Amino acid sequence: MLTIYQSLGGRVQAALGRAFPKDTYSSKESGYILDPQLVSASKPEFGDFQINGALQLTKILKKPPRDIANAIVEELIRDETFLEICELPEIAGPGFINITLKPQCLIRELQERINDNRLGVPSIKYALEGQSNPPVIIDFSSPNIAKEMHVGHLRSTIIGDCLARVFEFRGHQVLRLNHVGDWGTQFGMLITHLKQVAPEALSTVNAINLGDLVKFYREAKQLFDEDKNFQRNSREEVVKLQNGDPLSLKAWRLLCNQSREEFQKIYDRLHIHLNERGESFYNPYLKEVIESLNESGLLVIDDGAKCVFLEGILGKDGLPLPVIVQKRDGGFNYATTDLAAIRYRFNNSPKGDGACRLIYVTDAGQANHFAGVFQIAERANWIPKGARVEHVPFGLVQGEDGKKLKTRSGETVRLRDLLDEAINRAEADLRRRLSDEGRIETEEFIAHVSTTVGIAAIKYADLSQNRVSNYQFSFDRMLSLQGNTAPYLLYALVRIAGLARKGGNLNAAVNELLFIEAQEWELIRELLKFDEVIVNLEEELLPNRLCNYLFELSQTFNRFYDQVPILKANEPYRNCRLVLCRLTADTLKQGMTLLGIPTLERM
Repeated sequence: MLTIYQSLGGRVQAALGRAFPKDTYSSKESGYILDPQLVSASKPEFGDFQINGALQLTKILKKPPRDIANAIVEELIRDETFLEICELPEIAGPGFINITLKPQCLIRELQERINDNRLGVPSIKYALEGQSNPPVIIDFSSPNIAKEMHVGHLRSTIIGDCLARVFEFRGHQVLRLNHVGDWGTQFGMLITHLKQVAPEALSTVNAINLGDLVKFYREAKQLFDEDKNFQRNSREEVVKLQNGDPLSLKAWRLLCNQSREEFQKIYDRLHIHLNERGESFYNPYLKEVIESLNESGLLVIDDGAKCVFLEGILGKDGLPLPVIVQKRDGGFNYATTDLAAIRYRFNNSPKGDGACRLIYVTDAGQANHFAGVFQIAERANWIPKGARVEHVPFGLVQGEDGKKLKTRSGETVRLRDLLDEAINRAEADLRRRLSDEGRIETEEFIAHVSTTVGIAAIKYADLSQNRVSNYQFSFDRMLSLQGNTAPYLLYALVRIAGLARKGGNLNAAVNELLFIEAQEWELIRELLKFDEVIVNLEEELLPNRLCNYLFELSQTFNRFYDQVPILKANEPYRNCRLVLCRLTADTLKQGMTLLGIPTLERM
């Protein structure tokens, strides 16, 4: 209902202006634009929209809220166009105005959706400083080389993918970046250890696999912490790597390539597409960061290190907190790399991406780090006018005991093990249902449904939570056919597909849409909310809002399906109801596609 809302908003604003011209209230407030606070209705009994501003306007207009509401309503009913789409407004309580759309208005909107593969969601393009449709960059996933992806990477990966899908659907050029940890001291440790215990890895293709690399990493870290000679050799190896030593570079590429292959297996299972651009990519630009900060007057030498002191952010000593951008020994750190990345990503030249918006999807523990980095970039004037840089934080994945999710041995849960467990549980549940129902299906069918349901359940369970909060992981809850789960949404689609298998023509042409049941109108109103949900998601970056909408749509459809005859209905109602079923299926499929979740016809 986005188009209706926008049109209605202009008419309500105009009615408020006519009811209370500027010269009728305090000159002190004369420059103030009165806000009628038009919003979608919070409950069906309040209509489709509400005007909630009367209470707040009392202080400015010096009138009782119901008098203000009455004045607005009087102006609205003088507007013939308003009355063409809305019933007479009703005033409730201390001055709330409830607005209900006329049936013919809803049917016009519904008719437009029937032949619109975007389901009413507008496509949009930005222009920034003369450049058409500059990219939106979404930085997500970001595992570390030589380490396996664990459950902590799940949230960043699927939240980032969902946001990328939404921006792409809206018409933005999206650059999906995987800022992998592929540089730094840890590679000195790994290369040194590889040369000592597995020199054949540098001369033999595929001599090691990621499992070995993880073990190597742990061994190398222990040696680095305990052996002074190993520690010295590791630091020397870092210098060799930074200076382009051929053997060191070969070892580094081997580690990166083998990690990349294992990461890709996870991404393929999750249907995730990413462009890898690791920390090493920005190495040539680190010195430029220092030079630019120095030219802007932000750089301060403190105890031999080059720093930028943050404004409004204090350390434990009560003094402005410094961000070190170059260490005393001349080395750089994560903050320097992140600053170089921001500078490159906003740079509108061949040496940059020319982005209009940067979105970083990482755990909430990095919030302070990004707040500091973003402030420095802003003060250094690296962020173009009108551009945005945002941190999208997320909480922890916890076990059902409320503690950080770990294995029984106390280790972090590997992501591939989590996915395997979900699929195995989905398969066991499916085989149990097939046995109870006396159904016989092929092994291929069972494998496909189990994989789809298992992966969908994990993704949806995560995305349906407010990303800012921690959430408790429960296989039983996420695989349930009841409640706000992926299987529940998938089952609604299966029911619609079942209508087609029973002879219902979901694509039948209908000359005139006719509806007589309350459940039909309830479903129509829910379907028409999709555009607003997607546009708001682009701004708020909260995937759970889309999940909540899809769940409510599924609930509304199931009530309609259970209470209103469809295939047994007489014409023209039969085909009109099948139209609602098709639009519901299209909306659920599109919504789940934006979540990165595949759908099923049978399960």
